Amino acid sequence: MARTTPHQHPPHQHVRTGRPPVVGEPLYRRVAAELLGELRAGTVPPGERLPGERQLAEHFGVSRETVRQALQLLRREGLIATDRRGSHAALPGVPVEAPAVAGFPLGAPHAGRDTVARATVTWEVPPPGHAEPLGLAPGRPTLVHRYWCTSPGGREQRTAVTSFSAVTLAEVEELARYRDRADGTGAAELRRTYDWMRRAGLSLHHRDTITRIPGTPSVRVTRQVHDQHARPLELTELVMDVQEDALVYEFMVPAAV
Repeated sequence: MARTTPHQHPPHQHVRTGRPPVVGEPLYRRVAAELLGELRAGTVPPGERLPGERQLAEHFGVSRETVRQALQLLRREGLIATDRRGSHAALPGVPVEAPAVAGFPLGAPHAGRDTVARATVTWEVPPPGHAEPLGLAPGRPTLVHRYWCTSPGGREQRTAVTSFSAVTLAEVEELARYRDRADGTGAAELRRTYDWMRRAGLSLHHRDTITRIPGTPSVRVTRQVHDQHARPLELTELVMDVQEDALVYEFMVPAAV
């Protein structure tokens, strides 16, 4: 969510009423309106913790005091809530269908309670072996998602890198929005990626290949996802320590007809 440089803001609407901002309206109200717009767009899903004041200040190009006032306004209106974990979105969530297979990226939601996980997105040339299956020309950049999960002692349990095709970015609006802020510095909340794809009318077909990595206690899981027209959507490579972690697959069985 964070940007490395301030950006110019278009005219904002009032937080609750949707009316255009009044001339001379306090800056914190404009920041509150834009932050609310991003929350409604799913940048931070309901219940997820918001970035810290410093990150938000950098993202909106304002002072931390302005961010603090904007958060207070949203808190008073019941649009965010604050507890010992920090501030998080309190908007009602969009109903989400049960996933057909393990979550993105490859079972990430199943990480243990005491593990530490982080993820970033960048706009760059994909890793070797990703471009051709995705139909990307050599050297062409795309959205690349990276995920790390470590144990409390700092031992790496799983890492994953995902590259998206041009088809996905053209048809899945929520992912396309990440291009302008894919600088690798901000947190990336892409756990609902498969839900976004299905909501865009794409039927997901997964093919997972699991291979052992010689001389290590780890395995590599390579997932290729296509849509109902056999167009490539994403390719994920997950490396996980099978002594520390477990890969869980979830399947939704079609109802009898």
